[in-house]
Amino acid sequence: METSKKRSDCPISGSLDVFGDKWSLLIIRDLMFGNKCTYNDFLKSDEGIATNILASRLKGLEEHGIIEKSAHPDSKAKFLYRLTSKGIDLLPVLMEIYIWFDKHYEMPADLKATMRDAKKDKEKFAKQIIKELRTRKSDNKSSS
Repeated sequence: METSKKRSDCPISGSLDVFGDKWSLLIIRDLMFGNKCTYNDFLKSDEGIATNILASRLKGLEEHGIIEKSAHPDSKAKFLYRLTSKGIDLLPVLMEIYIWFDKHYEMPADLKATMRDAKKDKEKFAKQIIKELRTRKSDNKSSS
């Protein structure tokens, strides 16, 4: 995922170059909704990402400014990953993917209830999640 490669001037194509493969979106999902923030957290996700793919996607997302890496406060061998403001700005995109999926496919009951709330007032829901992400981001900085 080199930052300089660009297939075209199309915004969709450019966005896909940054976060468009399934693993990158799942890492963003885990950071946004899964409260995951370490390499091992991502490895434990249900989808079963391979370590070499995970390392590559984390590096690419960091190069594109979607995530940032910092030292782990408890271990010199670990790092914490968190969404940058640029990464947090992807929340509406992920929400729309969830809403689309809920419309066309079966979704677990707990997610369905969350989506019902989100669809009632998307802006309020997004503001709440963004506030939580920004709080989590500043909490991680103060613990580093």
